[in-house]
Amino acid sequence: MAYQSIWYFSDLPKDVVEILDRDLCTHFDNQMHESRLHGDTLDKKRRNSKNTWVPTNHWISGFLWHYIQKANRDNFLYDLSHIDGETLQYTRYEKGEYYNWHKDSGISINYEPRMNNISEGNTTDNTEVHLDYLNQKTEYVRKLSFTLQLSSPDDYEGGNVQLIDDSGLTYIAPRQRGCIILFDSRTSHRVLKVTKGTRKSIVGWVVGKRWR
Repeated sequence: MAYQSIWYFSDLPKDVVEILDRDLCTHFDNQMHESRLHGDTLDKKRRNSKNTWVPTNHWISGFLWHYIQKANRDNFLYDLSHIDGETLQYTRYEKGEYYNWHKDSGISINYEPRMNNISEGNTTDNTEVHLDYLNQKTEYVRKLSFTLQLSSPDDYEGGNVQLIDDSGLTYIAPRQRGCIILFDSRTSHRVLKVTKGTRKSIVGWVVGKRWR
């Protein structure tokens, strides 16, 4: 299947990013905890960072949804439904922290009806695969992943988001504060080790009915 896997916007208003950053620092920084993989697994060899969860009734979700819809309309044309889990992930990477190669959703999966919310995936070639899940008896899969850069590039060194598209080309995502990076959830990606300072971001996933 051919698809343009990476898309980004760099025109998010600076004052909006500053307001969001202050809001998150005030209400969510004290909720940060060790980041875990799906299934509540703590594996610092694969992911070493901090995160907490922001509910989608927070105003930033509606703001981001505008960009998600625009990117989908201009590029992906996927059948999208909603943000996965009705939460956004607020992440923080400090010196020495990273997230190794992984995918947010697999494409070569046999689907079987389940009542649980999340199905665990296997790891192949050191790539973590989050398998698609079922919600309200209807199968949904993660189709788009997105990241909003909250930190200024001057705030940290290292910590680049690196992606590999379906043709095998490697990309470094833009670092500027307020940039929104959207990509197909089947895209392999990682966060390189931060060598100085702190990198913060908002991360989320958009689901739709499973691939046909």
